[in-house]
Amino acid sequence: MKLYAKTIPQILPDWAIILTQNADLIEIEINDEHPNFQSLLEELATEIEPGTIGVKVEDLCSRLGIEMSSPNLYQLLEQAQALVHEITEHPKYKELLNRGYSPDLNIADAQTALVYLQWELDQNQEPYSH
Repeated sequence: MKLYAKTIPQILPDWAIILTQNADLIEIEINDEHPNFQSLLEELATEIEPGTIGVKVEDLCSRLGIEMSSPNLYQLLEQAQALVHEITEHPKYKELLNRGYSPDLNIADAQTALVYLQWELDQNQEPYSH
């Protein structure tokens, strides 16, 4: 699981690591299978809406001393493009293709959709908006 933060405490728990950091965004990866993280989730669990038990991101970040950041659309687009590329290179995906996997929409369609979104953003951007 990844979180995007504006600020973080000096020391993160052993189940959280900084992936990237620049002036306005810190990307943190959380090992959500770590026992200490699971304990924290159990402690913070609450009824989010009737019949739904979970942990609010705000509660988790507050406990960790993290100020959340919402990545801009360009950052999300770059991450999506990187993930789609990773999928195309994954051995399991290649194995599925070799077995005849061919859905109506495929990875190439996803890549094309992301390219179109990139073009739209580039055409409609204001100077220094990203």
